[in-house]
Amino acid sequence: MSDSETLDHLLSSPLVPLRADWTVPERVEQLTELRNLGTDEYWEWVAAQQRWLAPWSTVRSGELGDFRYFSGGRINVADNCVDRWAEDPATADRVAIVWEGEPGDTRSVTYGELRDEVSALAAGLAQLGVQEGDLVGIYMPNLVEAFTAIHACNRLGAIYTVLFSGFGEEAVASRLQTARAKVVIVADAVYRRGKPIPLLQTLRAARPRIPTLLATVVVDRTGDSRPLEDGEHAYAEVVANGHGGLAPVPLDPNAPSFLIFTSGTESRPKGVVHSVGGFLLGTWANAHWQVGYEPGDEYWVAADVGWLTFPIQAVVGGLACGMTIACYEGALDTPTPARFYEICERHHVTKVLAAPTLWRMLRKFGDDLAAEHPLHLKLITMQGEPLDVDTFTWTTETFDAPVVNAYGQTETGSTWAYPVYGVEPIKAGSLGTAVPGHEFAILDDAGEPVPPGTKGNLVLTAPFPTLCRTVWDDAGRYTSAYFSRFPGAYATNDEAVLDPDGHLWVLGRVDDVINVAAHRISTMEIEGALTAHPAVVEAAVVGVPDPTKGTVPVAFVTLANGVDADVAREQLATHVVGEMGGYARPATIFVTPALPKTRTGKTMRRLLRDLVVHGKPTGDTSAMEDPAALDVVAGVVRAARDGSASGNGA
Repeated sequence: MSDSETLDHLLSSPLVPLRADWTVPERVEQLTELRNLGTDEYWEWVAAQQRWLAPWSTVRSGELGDFRYFSGGRINVADNCVDRWAEDPATADRVAIVWEGEPGDTRSVTYGELRDEVSALAAGLAQLGVQEGDLVGIYMPNLVEAFTAIHACNRLGAIYTVLFSGFGEEAVASRLQTARAKVVIVADAVYRRGKPIPLLQTLRAARPRIPTLLATVVVDRTGDSRPLEDGEHAYAEVVANGHGGLAPVPLDPNAPSFLIFTSGTESRPKGVVHSVGGFLLGTWANAHWQVGYEPGDEYWVAADVGWLTFPIQAVVGGLACGMTIACYEGALDTPTPARFYEICERHHVTKVLAAPTLWRMLRKFGDDLAAEHPLHLKLITMQGEPLDVDTFTWTTETFDAPVVNAYGQTETGSTWAYPVYGVEPIKAGSLGTAVPGHEFAILDDAGEPVPPGTKGNLVLTAPFPTLCRTVWDDAGRYTSAYFSRFPGAYATNDEAVLDPDGHLWVLGRVDDVINVAAHRISTMEIEGALTAHPAVVEAAVVGVPDPTKGTVPVAFVTLANGVDADVAREQLATHVVGEMGGYARPATIFVTPALPKTRTGKTMRRLLRDLVVHGKPTGDTSAMEDPAALDVVAGVVRAARDGSASGNGA
């Protein structure tokens, strides 16, 4: 299907009104009233839903690129997510977290119990020297301790950064070094596909490159953390030492709270900074509209804590709404393909969030398995990568539940376009409309608005509290990355189109960032890992479509003289996994003696992608310096498709 045919297909997608049994009347009335408010008036309403430790004076000052919200006020995220529910007799015994480990062990924590552990951990961290404004790294899988660690930092005003548990040594070292981490909270290991994957061991290897690190707090997940080394402290002992607790620290709502590294178009990841009050207010609103707490709900965010969606929807937004959050540690197809269904049944899950990758996987497992495990879901919501119509249709019909497709970015700190649960009509694959408090436009390359039905650059045209405030240690990069191309607007670097019903469709990246099963990866970062290997002279990485993961990285490498290609492929795949984690493993590594370049020496990656996806170039090749180089690469790709050893993937 050509690009124009694909676009016409999207724009003709029918609008499906909500069924009566999918509608929540009180939310319809509430949203109707709030859509009549101005942007700042709306955020004032959101602020009124939170508990403030000191009143604010001004809703907003400044514009995109330099703005503040609720100046003069003081607030604490942990106080709003944990304490206020623990202090209310009606909710103190409500379950906050239902956790299950991959081996089958479980734990349930009420809001009252969560408050006690968070308070004690915060006090214990303070005894280790953590103060307001210090940086704490959190390197662990989906555990209850991930919640307590984040909110202990929130409680005492420390800035936290969450590292994906799949990261290898180099990714861990570079991020914690850049962040200047003072303390790291780490699990000794994570269970994944039936075996423990060491995290503490990886951190120990990275530690010499983190000169600011004074202490490590070790969560004993597998019983394999002993003996501890110098500077390491058992999590249980830190909590016990802080048994007296620590009161929530009143914080400026614009102070930095959360640092998360996101891949950009450069090889160096950006440390995006979110604010205390901004992240709380935006994630509360996100969870409220996208999911909506209803009595008896159990909400499962089937994502990794290292993916920003989990802090947004579960750790901060979900708990700020008083929800019961389900949390699972391991692989969703382990030990059998029925694991997803069994978790939903065992814990009475009513609402689920996951990337479309999960639902493609379930579809692949078959209708018979789904029929053997009838679920009673009220809502399925997806985000992180494009949702195709076939997956939307199968999911809706199989589970008889509305499918809400949402859009946001690490930088926006929440999703901001989706059909509001229980209120708005749905269209297969679309992102609905912008929720209150957000304004956007679609522009051509000259910065002029384009009409509905025309593709263009998606930008945000007004500030909102959850939008990131800066790039860690690099304010200039913040300005250049997001506000230089379209002055007065935030550039998402995504291409989008509006259909005749006003629904938004995001079509893909306009830069070199790819999405692999909802994990954003810079192709240049993978290239950096490849070229760091002594066998590699040159490398280029592109993203290509994959029926399960959405997109996968494919690498083209030129090797040093005398290096065996077959041996190199295995070594390079292992090297990338060791440096960045398994999610970055190239699906295929093509070994080629040359790469197509422009006359200025830039590798023409779009042509490489064309060869893999279409078998031939589909765009302009006039800027190519040596057309013969493209012919060589095309021969390598054809050989791989024919099963020749010269092109076999990793």
